[in-house]
Amino acid sequence: MSYQTFTIEKRGAADWLTLNRPEVLNAISLQMVQELSDYFGKLFHDRGTRVVIMRGAGKAFCAGLDIKERAENRDEVPFAGGFGFQGLLADVYIRMRRCPQPIVSLVHGAACGGGFSFVLASDIRIAGESAKMNAAYIKLGLSACDMGCSYFLPRLVGTSVASELMLTGRFIHAPRALATGLVSEVVPDAQLEAAGESYVEDLLAASPMGLRMTKEGLNLAIDAPSLEAAMAIENRNQLMTSASPNFREGMQAFLEKRKPNYVPE
Repeated sequence: MSYQTFTIEKRGAADWLTLNRPEVLNAISLQMVQELSDYFGKLFHDRGTRVVIMRGAGKAFCAGLDIKERAENRDEVPFAGGFGFQGLLADVYIRMRRCPQPIVSLVHGAACGGGFSFVLASDIRIAGESAKMNAAYIKLGLSACDMGCSYFLPRLVGTSVASELMLTGRFIHAPRALATGLVSEVVPDAQLEAAGESYVEDLLAASPMGLRMTKEGLNLAIDAPSLEAAMAIENRNQLMTSASPNFREGMQAFLEKRKPNYVPE
């Protein structure tokens, strides 16, 4: 599928996904939802892509829903399990979490509403100094419990800060986002790409199966009902990864103080 609302630049095993509607601050249109759903859905079966970097073109990461576009095209209602556009967009975030590739978001400018949820659904978040994010849903007369925000945000920053941001719709800027653990680091906007490249390098230093199964294991452990349940997943992951020839290569590379030469898995 050829995508019109974002670009994909392949740099080795990493996809650099750039939301590309800068004239409307990369606001989310029906076409963007359909295309993102297709892209993240296909990643589940994509062995060659191991990491995804997500960012926005122009002045912002993503300003949220394109309200004007939705108002003008209300007759275009997908079925989406009976939930229409709501269900179609919600499924994008589920696919982001379901795909085995770690997603690194590079955030500059505004990340609002559904754009904020793109950030929250990522695995690693890096903020430019200009970044500002909010649960804008509540500013539109809606509940702020939307697009996974009520699930992701309290797990990242705790219930108190999540309640503040969701009940008020206030912006959280880069310095506080770092202080609350919402992002891993803050860099000047001009250095966001370089920061993303450094994460790609570290992520690709893991074995293919080890990287995939760590994302999966984290997802399951966050909601695990007990320590024993979480450790059962860990034990299963270690038995599977240790059976791969890449485990032996990783051990040998460590002993020889060199980079491992992993084979596809």
